[in-house]
Amino acid sequence: MGLGIGHRAGAICLMTLALLGCEPRQESVLPQESDSEPMAARYGTWISPLTAEDVYASSDELIELRAVGELMYFSEFDGKSGNTGIKRLEADGTVTQVVPTDFNVGSRVHEYGGGDFLGIGQSLFATGKSDQLFYRFAPNQAPLALTPNGTRHGDCISYPKGSRIICVREDHRQQGSPAASLVTINLNFAGEGDTFVAGHDFISSPSINGDNTQLAWLTWEHPAMPWDNTRLWLGELDRKGRLHSSQVVAGEGGDVAITQPSFGPDGRLYFIADYDDWWNLYRLGDDGKPKLLYRKNADFAGPAWRLGERTYAFESENSLIASYVHNGEAGLIRLDLHTGHGEDIAVDFGEIKQLTGGKDGVYFIGSKVTTEKGIYRVSGRGVELVYAPRLMALDPRFISRAQSISFATADGMRAWGYFYWPRNPAFKGLSDTRPPLLVKLHGGPTAKANLAYRGDIQYWTSRGFAVLDLNFRGSSGFGRAYRQSLYGNWGKADVEDAVNAARFLVKKGWVNGSEMAISGASAGGLTALSALAYDDTFKAAVSRAGISDIEQLAGETHKFEKTYLDQLIGPIATHRAVYRERSPIHQLERLEEPLLLLQGLQDTVVLPNQTLTIYEALAKSQIPVALLTFDEENHNHWKDANLVKALEYELGFYGQVFGFSVADKVPSLDLNRQAPVEVSQPAQLKPD
Repeated sequence: MGLGIGHRAGAICLMTLALLGCEPRQESVLPQESDSEPMAARYGTWISPLTAEDVYASSDELIELRAVGELMYFSEFDGKSGNTGIKRLEADGTVTQVVPTDFNVGSRVHEYGGGDFLGIGQSLFATGKSDQLFYRFAPNQAPLALTPNGTRHGDCISYPKGSRIICVREDHRQQGSPAASLVTINLNFAGEGDTFVAGHDFISSPSINGDNTQLAWLTWEHPAMPWDNTRLWLGELDRKGRLHSSQVVAGEGGDVAITQPSFGPDGRLYFIADYDDWWNLYRLGDDGKPKLLYRKNADFAGPAWRLGERTYAFESENSLIASYVHNGEAGLIRLDLHTGHGEDIAVDFGEIKQLTGGKDGVYFIGSKVTTEKGIYRVSGRGVELVYAPRLMALDPRFISRAQSISFATADGMRAWGYFYWPRNPAFKGLSDTRPPLLVKLHGGPTAKANLAYRGDIQYWTSRGFAVLDLNFRGSSGFGRAYRQSLYGNWGKADVEDAVNAARFLVKKGWVNGSEMAISGASAGGLTALSALAYDDTFKAAVSRAGISDIEQLAGETHKFEKTYLDQLIGPIATHRAVYRERSPIHQLERLEEPLLLLQGLQDTVVLPNQTLTIYEALAKSQIPVALLTFDEENHNHWKDANLVKALEYELGFYGQVFGFSVADKVPSLDLNRQAPVEVSQPAQLKPD
């Protein structure tokens, strides 16, 4: 099957620099590279060098980065196995596997985890994802579990007094909600540990000063999320290692989200806070009050979905390096700790995270707008790459560069997005036609789209699709007011923004208004489902673990998000009618367009019965719908093989809905099937 052009697909391989596995896979062909004009073909049917396997061939993800003495350690997600291991970056640039991927590192504190490991001397300490025990890895010794069953740990730091580690603990051993505390754990043997801090709904971000006499940490209480209202605490540590004289030093009055406290080389306490709408850098003054270090209309932090995020690190006694997001674009800056002067560092990254101070400078994990990503070190006014995971080098002529757009929202604000034009040097669209549009939605919904290279976007653009990666109201990176503009309006404002964004692009003449689809995961899935239910702009939707029943979600979700809906919609006791009105499951009579659902059966964030319920209801009503289930997958970090299958099914789905034959062998999809498809079974391919 294909475009019926004949010959073979070798020409496109010549256009790639090092595309993994570039082998002829069908009897279609591209025009020869020497042709002066690209071939005219219907948008969506173009032959692309980027297969679904290629998209995830470089899916290894660098997660966390830590300095231990003169060395750097980092955790890396292996896309093939779906597991995470830890590696050490040696002084000479070589890399050694320290914790194997089979162990599978990963905390589940707050379900989203983070702060999974730390190193002390020759030992490494990490949480095992399967049992959530905190282990010690010492040379020539078997891993030793240090914590009790039923507890989870993260955000750990070293506390030399008494050879201990201070960790955030989430205790699941009692009935009801898990209890939060700050505990000390002995480095050498298993035990209960000692409690430093308790009595709060949530605790995070412990930081200890250089002489081990002060400890700082954050707390917050329901119904706030950590990006709403937090309190910064400071306590004294006596000679016996006991904590006393604890007091709130910032955030007592509420209405400020403080994050990432850290003691500097000068002994002062630094942190990030959004007192003036933006997450800017502060430090505690000699009078005990917060002092602004540097003002910029940009966010120097993101919402703390995970523990252990770091967006600044001390370069020396005189300076720090910090990353920020301004109008959705990432930047890096050097700040003078004495004068507060800032100097931008030349970078071209789509995402920057995990800033860590090492012996010879500040390191970070970065992803560029091209396929390059890895660990970088700040060097003067620039940066240098020191480690890269498996990468795929794709000819830049196939890479669509994002164009930032903004448009008016229903309430007079502006929403943002990244628009990607179709791009393939071998093809052009048919005369007087426009490309189909795929609107992609991030999860959260308090998260953000960024400019980092994504193979799953280039997969579409290289086949002739236009893609919009949307930062609807509520997204982070645009200040506190924009982040909170979704409060009370979830399931409404985000849907309006998706619809208005698509209409904006149609009005500009950039896309085909009759061939527009919307795709999202988790909270983004809710927006996608709602867009079909409340408007006829989109002709199809794809939802991965999307929320269909907000009322049901309120009764099922975990502690971290238990009152998140109070902010996004309102307390269910007084807003139950609104919950139902904004739940697609209660608007089935409005759902008439084709829908593809994807669901991991081990998902503990959005439980599988949410997706199954909406599927069964639509199938019973004879709405074109398909459900693909993935037996071993949870909410995040799906295995490469399953992501490949999901992407191929999605391509075939759009071909069916929009009425064109895609230039790929993809699994067939029956939109009238009355049972879910278990994708772990071999897929049936369409005939040539």
